[in-house]
Amino acid sequence: MKLQQVYSLTRKAIDDYHMIAAGDKIAVGISGGKDSLTLLYALQGIRRFYPIPFQLCAVTVDLGFDTLKLDSIKELCAALEIEYHIVRTDIAKIVFDDRKESNPCSLCAKMRKGALNDAMKANGCNKVAYAHHKDDVVETMLMSLIYEGRFHTFCPVTYLDRSDITVIRPLIYMQEADVIGFVNKYNVPVVKSPCPADGHTKREYIKNLIREINLATPGVKERMFTAIQNGRLEGWEL
Repeated sequence: MKLQQVYSLTRKAIDDYHMIAAGDKIAVGISGGKDSLTLLYALQGIRRFYPIPFQLCAVTVDLGFDTLKLDSIKELCAALEIEYHIVRTDIAKIVFDDRKESNPCSLCAKMRKGALNDAMKANGCNKVAYAHHKDDVVETMLMSLIYEGRFHTFCPVTYLDRSDITVIRPLIYMQEADVIGFVNKYNVPVVKSPCPADGHTKREYIKNLIREINLATPGVKERMFTAIQNGRLEGWEL
């Protein structure tokens, strides 16, 4: 996928769901993975010509894995002229060594989001951009349906009243295949996750399930996304 197409899909999501207001300072949560780096490229590019002025910064919550190397991310942020902050934590030690969580993802995500919110507030940000794409939207819906018995997924825009932070998700119109195509075409410096639970989660099971269904019935993933937009879910109204 070409960079201009990334800009186009990202801007459509921003405009459709009114994600950006004048004077916003938006933190992009950078894991080092393909999704968050694509989002960083997209927002930095859009910022140059978007009619509403906004600021950007990038934040990585370092979970404490010794193998995580962030030099390439530092170089990328410098090249894109985006301020970059690294938050050092002991989350990995707490989750895997101290508590020995059998299902570590929930606690890790909660602690990681808390550290990210604290960092962005300290740097004057009022919004945080998550790199959830269209596949994430559909996968979350199916996880909720299968494991919770309800038709639900996250919203394009979510206001967190306890922390006075607004979460935006500008990649919701991009498919994961689009993201992969983009990072390969432009040699984006993706950093592999050092987490031992990576690729061994319920989400990975659901991802594979949707892939199988979509192969058997082409277009079903797109129809699921349309069902979400038309399903009167709070926050999804166009």
